Amino acid sequence: DFLCISLVNGFIQLRYNLGDKTVILQTFQKVQTNGNTWHSLQAGRVGNEGYLDLDGINITQRASPGMNALDTHTDFFVGGVSSLNLVNAMAVENEPTGFTGCIREVVINNRELKLTVTDPKGGANVGDCDGTACGYRVCKNNGTCQVRHSGFSCSCPQEWTGSTCEQSIHCSQNRCGPQALCIPQPTSFSYICVCALGWSGKYCDSKIHFFIAKFVGNSYIKYTDPYYGKRDLQHSRISLNFTTNQTEGLIVWMGKGEDEDNDFLAIGLANGTLKVVVNLGERISVPLIHSKYSICCDQRWHFVTVVQNQTCIKVYLDEELILFEDIDPYRKYTALNYGGICYFGGFEIGRKVHVVTTGLFQKEFIGKIKDVVLFQDSKKIQLMKAEGYNIYNGKNGN
Repeated sequence: DFLCISLVNGFIQLRYNLGDKTVILQTFQKVQTNGNTWHSLQAGRVGNEGYLDLDGINITQRASPGMNALDTHTDFFVGGVSSLNLVNAMAVENEPTGFTGCIREVVINNRELKLTVTDPKGGANVGDCDGTACGYRVCKNNGTCQVRHSGFSCSCPQEWTGSTCEQSIHCSQNRCGPQALCIPQPTSFSYICVCALGWSGKYCDSKIHFFIAKFVGNSYIKYTDPYYGKRDLQHSRISLNFTTNQTEGLIVWMGKGEDEDNDFLAIGLANGTLKVVVNLGERISVPLIHSKYSICCDQRWHFVTVVQNQTCIKVYLDEELILFEDIDPYRKYTALNYGGICYFGGFEIGRKVHVVTTGLFQKEFIGKIKDVVLFQDSKKIQLMKAEGYNIYNGKNGN
């Protein structure tokens, strides 16, 4: 499998192969090669349907039956490759040659690559395109960069301060406690503190301990399974208790949540009913939805267990088997390679649930979670020892 973007006779080409055939898309217009014009390029695919956008002009390749997951196990290369032998013959028009020009702001699945000296794994024959200490986006939040003898300085808009305009003026004198995040509130000329796991209070300066995690929105817990390397990933299991007064929300996401090809097992609410979605590698299975009765807004604790036995999925709700489905009778992929990562309630601050889950779930979870058990472990996992933000003690109040 491969996905390749290249410049061919002045046109941009996108080529990708998901295992069965090579798809080729090419822009209608040529790029200007005078060395003074920056171009904006977006390319990718949804399933086996590709898209290519150069400076706002978009083309797509209509999807046809076939594979819909990109299965790559190589490094990611920008501008060239370490060896021409790595390039699939179908990935380029002619003999592969390295790119000559400037590249900046490379974003892969909503994560920007740091094209610096230290961050990539390696590289060769790459220089500074700007040629000054200012470079690209040194000054954040629309700050203006000026070259100085000692380097550079930033002239910041009135709402921002700091050496690179990285800090809101509303947070410059904040009183937020350990590991807390300061969120500026420009309309009130103030700020709020978002507390790290284990802290609470207006300024996140009160230490707390809990066994019941309360999610109030913009909350999440990220738990790393210390026994992941010893798990039998063909036979996964998770169980927990939850209560909520919301009709939508992501309760748990077993998986890295980094790109669309990561394996995952997800449990959440949709229209007030339980929804379970599984991806074992090739494709996302049809969501399993139990619509017999609503499980929100009843002030009750609900006990849910999801069991994955290769491609067979069983879902228990309040000790009753409510869903039983073989998501792939052909048994092509049978293991849940979730990377040892479990998210509860949502994802990191700034990562929207509907974006990360590609619309499978619409909102973060608001409610309470307790008694989480993975696989056949005899002990509940200690959510207090994970990482997270905006989590309260669910034993206090409603």
